[in-house]
Amino acid sequence: MKKKDLRTRTLILSSWVSTIGNAILSISKITIGLLSGSLAVISDGIDSASDVVISLVMLFTSRIISRPPDRQYVYGYEKAESIATKVLSLVIFYAGLQMLISTIDNLFTSSTKQMPGLMAIYVTVFSIIGKLGLALYQYRQGKKVDSSLLMANAKNMRNDVIISVGVMLGLVFTFTLNLPILDTITGLIISLFIIRTAVKIFIESNVELMDGVHDTSVYNKIFEAVDRVPQASNPHRVRSRQMGNMYLIALDIEVDGDMTLNKAHEIANAVENSIKQSIENVYDIVVHVEPKGVHHPTEKFGINKEML
Repeated sequence: MKKKDLRTRTLILSSWVSTIGNAILSISKITIGLLSGSLAVISDGIDSASDVVISLVMLFTSRIISRPPDRQYVYGYEKAESIATKVLSLVIFYAGLQMLISTIDNLFTSSTKQMPGLMAIYVTVFSIIGKLGLALYQYRQGKKVDSSLLMANAKNMRNDVIISVGVMLGLVFTFTLNLPILDTITGLIISLFIIRTAVKIFIESNVELMDGVHDTSVYNKIFEAVDRVPQASNPHRVRSRQMGNMYLIALDIEVDGDMTLNKAHEIANAVENSIKQSIENVYDIVVHVEPKGVHHPTEKFGINKEML
């Protein structure tokens, strides 16, 4: 099976697992939260409901990125994953903001706070076990196919585990100290934590959309790969960007200006092969060949060895 097909199938399968798992957890927590009167558990359930939306976005995205390149999108649809990751961060942020508003309103309301029921603790323990399993599954699948979307979702679910642990501790202290207001305060802390996660995912997704790379050591590998090719010198104006989990690389090299075009082409091919041996998941490489010693004006884009 081709890597692209494997990646698409993994995204679809992981999305379905996430959708079904989070739907079960969300319904359980919201129902028990309402029955037990725990605002913290209801907030946790709303967070899981947002995960269902995220999973549906992942399903939709997995079908988009599987499309072949066309005249409008000659590089294909891989960057749809980055856009979906951005949407994911906004959904998480909205859920956190809604929870923050609700808990602040409840915190300052003059009505008497009710003690939550013991069912709230039971469903929270169930949530911790379920979310931990989903987070580990999403992380392993994300690492397997190098998916920023799955990794972001795994990070979100890992935070959900921490949130559920916080809910449980808040409930324990609520019952121990007989202070129902602690349940509301726990919900407030959870909402702030969710907003922080959303902002972090939003910032991280900017890298690919702005044609950057998450791992800048890729440039060291490119220069080392060029050094291994005889007669190729002075690699400069090196540019690398990511499209999904693939690298697009462009660079200039210098060769002897008196050699034949066929020989220069052979050296360029050798540079391409050397880079592909050093870096996994290379989508495309463009090598521009120049005669040795040519004057280079100040270049706006790309880097050279001196900039490392």
